[in-house]
Amino acid sequence: MRAKKILLVAGGWSPEREISLKGAAIIGAELVRRGHEVTHFDLSEGFDRLLELAGSHDAAFLNLHGQPGEDGLIQALLDRAGCPYQGSGPAGSFLALNKAAAKRLFLREGIRTPDFRFLPVRPDKSWEPGLPYPLFVKSNTGGSSINLFRVDDRAALWKALDTLFDARQEVLVETMIRGREVTCGVLELPEGEKALPPVLIVPKREFFDYHDKYAEDGAAELCPAPLSEDVISRVQRMALAAHRCLGLSGYSRTDFILAEDGELYALEVNTLPGMTTASLVPKEAAAAGLCFGDLLERLLDAAIRRGK
Repeated sequence: MRAKKILLVAGGWSPEREISLKGAAIIGAELVRRGHEVTHFDLSEGFDRLLELAGSHDAAFLNLHGQPGEDGLIQALLDRAGCPYQGSGPAGSFLALNKAAAKRLFLREGIRTPDFRFLPVRPDKSWEPGLPYPLFVKSNTGGSSINLFRVDDRAALWKALDTLFDARQEVLVETMIRGREVTCGVLELPEGEKALPPVLIVPKREFFDYHDKYAEDGAAELCPAPLSEDVISRVQRMALAAHRCLGLSGYSRTDFILAEDGELYALEVNTLPGMTTASLVPKEAAAAGLCFGDLLERLLDAAIRRGK
């Protein structure tokens, strides 16, 4: 791809702001190394200038996590400005971020997902989830395992609920499935969408929490996943099914639990997955023969093709 003028959008005001900025620094350095002109734009410090800047760039590269970014707001504004960007549009982004909505669509399409309860507002103290413990309690629109709680009894459940509702979060209560954690990316190529080699995640703790995701002594991430060909094929098929079910484009990453009985459960889909050389989708792309810089170029190519 010939040199482009790229607006690299990061930061924002979600709890994942710092992760976003760190990733953007790595993306920007690689794009500059490849000859592109990069404008670093911290959304929280210049939101009012987004439309103006978008109009003077060939494309935007979004490295936003949580809201705004994964909720489709920035994508909708860039669409209005006529500035192409990598990844999914506003509708798909919003549906993937909203875990309860995504899971309803999964169930309609026959994609297995753990049983859950969606709580948009704080329930009465007599409320019971009607699901067996242990449970996971999480923000319905959060990410990076921030404010993710495993609860083993009613007292712990209500402590977690109070924490999230006090922070003005919608809540998802989900059955804990015992098994191994697997994740699989989907990448749009000129010849069509392709599922990448999955990653098997081996947490140091009981589950893949914020520490395991980002600390140097965190989880082991094995790619290609040391799983049977049958399991890998099922993971890839379900990743493609989840991607298409939500109407996504460009790329995505779906997180799964491979249960002890061999069943596969989709947990959630990330439309702006981490994008550093150590992140999961770049690891999967590397296993498929695509280096980090080439991955960035492919994402921008697809964005510009769609823009035209």
